[in-house]
Amino acid sequence: MRSGVSAVVLAAGAGSRFGGGKLLVPYQGRPLIEAVLFELREAPLDEIIAIVGESAGDEGDRLRQLCTLYGARIVENPQWPEGISTSVKRGLSSCAPDARAAVITLGDQPLVGAAAVKRLVRAFEEGADVAVATYGEQPRNPALFARGVWMMLGEELSGDEGARKFIRRHPDLVTEVPCDDVANPADVDTVQDLRRLEGRSSPPGARERRRA
Repeated sequence: MRSGVSAVVLAAGAGSRFGGGKLLVPYQGRPLIEAVLFELREAPLDEIIAIVGESAGDEGDRLRQLCTLYGARIVENPQWPEGISTSVKRGLSSCAPDARAAVITLGDQPLVGAAAVKRLVRAFEEGADVAVATYGEQPRNPALFARGVWMMLGEELSGDEGARKFIRRHPDLVTEVPCDDVANPADVDTVQDLRRLEGRSSPPGARERRRA
């Protein structure tokens, strides 16, 4: 049964704080991006769109191959150096014509799993225009946006900041969805972040990860 929901995975950044190649770095025996893609494949989504930069060579090829392996549609964002907002806009404009909503998620958050996405989709089905995962009552990723707000979101996004400002400006549109018990929003910006994550287990309720 189709959900009418697309997923947009933001995977175009250079990972400069990490030293480059962040999404391909080994995490629990596999590239970091794999953990994210596997979980999305288990969620109630009609399509997965991976927004990538114009990275060339073996690294860029490997990233594209991994995304394709997990059924993601590759969308290039030549404007990625201008900030994450360009990738969000590119993702929304690339969703299927019949998509009713889009979940925006990051390629470097391996513990944000299918269960959190399922909760966002359920909130959307119950009428939410914007559904945001919260942890300790704080809004984080992922976030779902109904098609009706895409134009407004696109007009307000700019620079290297995602939808956080939009969410703060429009609390009347936002449904907060607690996900503390099924997900963890920790991301990987540095090598130290990766080492800390390696020592964590998946949050309660998350599916056991396995290689495709």
